[in-house]
Amino acid sequence: MTIEHWIGGAFTRGASTRTAAVYNPATGEPARDVLLAGPADVDAAVAAAAKAFEAWGDSSLSQRTRIMFRFRELLCKHEDALARLVSAEHGKVVDDARGEIVRGREIVEYACGIAEALKGSYSDQVSGGVDVFNFRRPLGVCAGITPFNFPIMVPMWMHPMAIATGNTFVLKPSERDPSVSNLVAELYAEAGLPDGVFNVVHGDKAAVDAILDHPGIAAVSFVGSTPIAKYVHERATATGKRVQALGGAKNHAVVLPDADLEFAADHLTAAAFGSAGQRCMAISVGVAVGDAGDALVEVLKRKAEAVKVGPGDDPASEMGPVVTAASRERITALVASGIDQGAVPVVDGRGLTVPGHEGGFFVGPTVLDRVTPDMDAYREEIFGPVLAVARAATVDEAIALVNANPYGNGTAIFTSSGAAARRFQREVEVGMIGVNVPIPVPMSYYSFGGWKDSLIGDSPIHGPDGVRFYTRAKTVTSRWPEVRQTAGAAFHFPTSS
Repeated sequence: MTIEHWIGGAFTRGASTRTAAVYNPATGEPARDVLLAGPADVDAAVAAAAKAFEAWGDSSLSQRTRIMFRFRELLCKHEDALARLVSAEHGKVVDDARGEIVRGREIVEYACGIAEALKGSYSDQVSGGVDVFNFRRPLGVCAGITPFNFPIMVPMWMHPMAIATGNTFVLKPSERDPSVSNLVAELYAEAGLPDGVFNVVHGDKAAVDAILDHPGIAAVSFVGSTPIAKYVHERATATGKRVQALGGAKNHAVVLPDADLEFAADHLTAAAFGSAGQRCMAISVGVAVGDAGDALVEVLKRKAEAVKVGPGDDPASEMGPVVTAASRERITALVASGIDQGAVPVVDGRGLTVPGHEGGFFVGPTVLDRVTPDMDAYREEIFGPVLAVARAATVDEAIALVNANPYGNGTAIFTSSGAAARRFQREVEVGMIGVNVPIPVPMSYYSFGGWKDSLIGDSPIHGPDGVRFYTRAKTVTSRWPEVRQTAGAAFHFPTSS
């Protein structure tokens, strides 16, 4: 089976004949092939989207919201099928995939209320007989380039907002787990979305570059690693596009001695090893402050060893494989490097074999203690089930450690002290902060975005910032004289009177 593109409301093989294998990470075997788009395929998708924009850009708010409501109901109806597609190609357990769908659906629910978010403002009688008002208009054809780790949620941070605000959309999902995007396209069509408003082109760097360079695309949204986010931002802005570019992360969770260590360790374990650590909001560094260190590591060891690892479609599994063999090799190499550089292997998940799935891309939960900022295991974004534990003598030292890191995506503090929590949330240089919450992903009506190298440029994603990103304002100053004025227009700068 070959996974095709979705352009103009139908599946198509397009012009390019290049393909790539899509693997089942639990078995290590290729399951199907996906077409890899070239510039001609991107041209076709943009042309379809541009034609659709002629009508969709002027569609009523009522029409758009009705379709979004229908789309939301279809996401609920097909949740199991969507989750199993995600699990089969990504490797995450089915229940985790369902959670991803729910979080993505929350953006659709926000888009269902787009009429409220698009309300403008009006000022009456700013001058004699003069009124001023503003409203927002869509940009045109927008594009999204999304990562493998959340193959349905991250695209839904983008396309519902773009479409509900009147734009048309071209999605380039990860070629590692592409199938769910095609099912989403079919659900949009079933919801009544006109042909060409939502398009899917599968591909690799050739498709990405074609999107970044295409003169018919007005805006690009990207989520991925920081080096690629910088590349996307630079190349797309050079052609005059608006760009959202969200990069990598190295999220810290600070645990104070007054925290409930069982509670903190439970949440650190879930945040570090859920989805095999392949989350941009995963906790990858636990910072034990003062006397919390040894006791916290002891509890983390017990909980990490109890995590049930297996194929994503097994209801008993709590953690599945990583997405590719290359990912597994990179993760295990960074663990080895950390140990070589002095980290203490409390739990070592390298070499894990799951019976019946010996060829799968499995790495077991791993806890490294005594990790320091000069180690590769600290500096690199491992993106796997590895929790590094660093030690800090004081809260000041812990905050300094967080702030010295080049990433600023998410962070958390575990404490029973309101004063410590308030100080932490004010002083850390991070965009999203949890207080006794390990993965502080904002709700759909807030914007998602980190600081420093976790957000390139200044455009966060979804929520109010998403509405602003996908639209631009028009401000109208109007006068409606009752009779024809005999006096001529003034040549001096207009002032209120």
